[in-house]
Amino acid sequence: MILGKTELTKLHDSLVENAVDVQSQLQVNGLELTVARVEVFEGPGRIGFSNEDRTLPRTSPLEWDAGGWLFLKKGCYKIIFNEIVSIPKDACAIGLPRSSLLRMGASVHTAVWDAGYKGRSEALLVVYNEAGFYMKKDARAIQLIFMELGESQEGYKGRYMNENV
Repeated sequence: MILGKTELTKLHDSLVENAVDVQSQLQVNGLELTVARVEVFEGPGRIGFSNEDRTLPRTSPLEWDAGGWLFLKKGCYKIIFNEIVSIPKDACAIGLPRSSLLRMGASVHTAVWDAGYKGRSEALLVVYNEAGFYMKKDARAIQLIFMELGESQEGYKGRYMNENV
């Protein structure tokens, strides 16, 4: 079952911390996450089968202008969300881009938020538009869709638990 606004309204205090405006971020089918930082990739990453083979690429933050705007040229960027998300052990979540981003020639790619995960998440922002794209600080970028699992799980215990909390 996908949790709707009625369930999310009851649970939002336990699901998310640091929301910019939780009432505006609660949607019919999910909860929107907002952009705290945008970073540019500065080197290669490395991934293999085991976690020991994983090396994250270097990144550096981009600076918002005085009005809180950032111009992004065509390319890939890492975005870090304002919100700290806590996924219950009987649920998981998937983040999908807001349709407004798609209409502007940009998209956000995410992974699954595992049962039991807690942390400040990151995602990949890709600007496909040849003319670029403007983003304002705290922009609502994705909608997090929460799905109830059949039975309670052990929960996430990976490297990114409580990262940047």
